[in-house]
Amino acid sequence: MKLNKNTTLFLILALSLYFLSAGASYLIFSQTISKNIISTPLPAPTVSTNGQVTFDPKLPRTQECPLNGAMYSKQQEAWWQQHRPLGVMIENHQESRPQSGLFGADVIYEAVAEGGITRFLAMYYCQDSGQIGPVRSARTYFMDFASEYADYPLYAHVGGANQPGPADALSQLSDYGWTAYNDLNQFSIGFPTFWRDYDRLGRTVATEHTMYSTLTKLWNYAAATRKLTNVSEDGSPWDKKFVEYKFAEDAPVSERPVTQAIHINFWDNPQYGVDWKYDPKTNTYLRSNGGKPHTDLNNKKQLSAKNVVILLMKESNANDGYENNVHLLYQTKGTGKAVVLKNGERIDATWKKANRTSRTILTDTKGKEITFNRGPIWFEVLATDGEFSVK
Repeated sequence: MKLNKNTTLFLILALSLYFLSAGASYLIFSQTISKNIISTPLPAPTVSTNGQVTFDPKLPRTQECPLNGAMYSKQQEAWWQQHRPLGVMIENHQESRPQSGLFGADVIYEAVAEGGITRFLAMYYCQDSGQIGPVRSARTYFMDFASEYADYPLYAHVGGANQPGPADALSQLSDYGWTAYNDLNQFSIGFPTFWRDYDRLGRTVATEHTMYSTLTKLWNYAAATRKLTNVSEDGSPWDKKFVEYKFAEDAPVSERPVTQAIHINFWDNPQYGVDWKYDPKTNTYLRSNGGKPHTDLNNKKQLSAKNVVILLMKESNANDGYENNVHLLYQTKGTGKAVVLKNGERIDATWKKANRTSRTILTDTKGKEITFNRGPIWFEVLATDGEFSVK
């Protein structure tokens, strides 16, 4: 059939209108779908009976925790983005074990507090572990580490060293501008944010081993009374100056050694000696303390880490006139030797921290910054003449 010019023009116009209509319909439809996907709210996390916020384990783990590189779901990320890092002083006296909540810390620092007894600064941000404790007093060198996480990191403790001198933690809290802002001292907060649990271990312990709180209570208190959430009262984000470590995936199973064992001897005191045993199947280090597996009261599981870092720092007495000269100091600023354990391997390293608020950076023997495995990082602060072994 032979088409005339009018018929041809009509067909061209009809086809043009058809394609324009189809294209517009597709654009509108795709935008509607996109808007629906974006606007679909994430499922809300749940809260357990002990106050722990829990998340759907079936959701894809696509979001990186800024503190230790562990991967979590968007649901969990939406939760942690509402607050800022929280450091909690948790004791390690024999009467405090097993502690509650250490398993949920993203990063932990351990150092002697006094008399060869170690104490922990547990940094929380990306996980919730419910009840935490026993909470104990502040020490100046732990505050140096907490200062790495924000201009105003939340810092929870029960009082602190207050003898005039270089170890006067409570005066330093004021000097840093923390006292009336980001400092969460139980002495000024009290119940119900903090409370004493005398029955936590099913036996009687001294009162100083009974102070408890929850991460949710502490974050909520900071938001309600100090206007500190993921941003400060002036709207500045907590991570404006935060320096993230570098992270990598685990070494392949075929490249992992069969075993590795680390022993750390704090003050030649067997009750506080620490052992880390490498598990090649999970590529984690399992912790023992005082010759026994170190478990968490909340979940009854043995504490573990993906990275263990031994920081060798000069240890000295404060000589501040306090009874028996028990207050200690560690040279947290400057540079020194370190050992990094990950993937079942030992890396001899150097640590460097320019000032109180600077990040503690670790480099290998070639000067390259060390990359951590994704997951909990445990820093062991040991005197430069302290004893440790890696086998």
